Amino acid sequence: MKQSYRDILREIAYDNYGYVTVTGATDAGVPAVELPKLAARGGLEHTGYRLYRVTDIPPTDHDQFAEATLRAGADSHLRGETVLALLGLADVNPRKITVGTTHRVRRAMPSYINLVRASVDTKVTHYQGIPAQRVAEALIECRGQVPASRLRDAAIRARAEGLLTSAEWRQVRKELSV
Repeated sequence: MKQSYRDILREIAYDNYGYVTVTGATDAGVPAVELPKLAARGGLEHTGYRLYRVTDIPPTDHDQFAEATLRAGADSHLRGETVLALLGLADVNPRKITVGTTHRVRRAMPSYINLVRASVDTKVTHYQGIPAQRVAEALIECRGQVPASRLRDAAIRARAEGLLTSAEWRQVRKELSV
């Protein structure tokens, strides 16, 4: 039995916090013209440029982080305090989700997204399935924005949770004077 477009989109969405990009859909064999049609019939919501959300997938605490990176494009990733918030490493609650990208983004972003230019040398990994700056770099980037005691505690916790390699731990300790 052939799978319906809606079923294909639902499978993609389960792996992406409920979101489907047009590129992801077309890569899976769903023609781009079908997404607006499915959205008009319900069950799929247009949330941004080339971005849709399957409405019957339960929301999680990480949805907004995933949406922010998907809105910004292919090479985008979470940065700084946002990485710490995603991982629950420090007592931070950034007002905006900081997303870094190496390319220019021309589409309008919601007010809760702070888009910044990122260096092409930024080491990007995935935490909770969301592209993000490595924890070591995020901790160092937060100097001056987050109290030093919180950053030290976050570094110790990150090391205990295996989020910092030995080399990164040494670098962070040196930079933060842990």
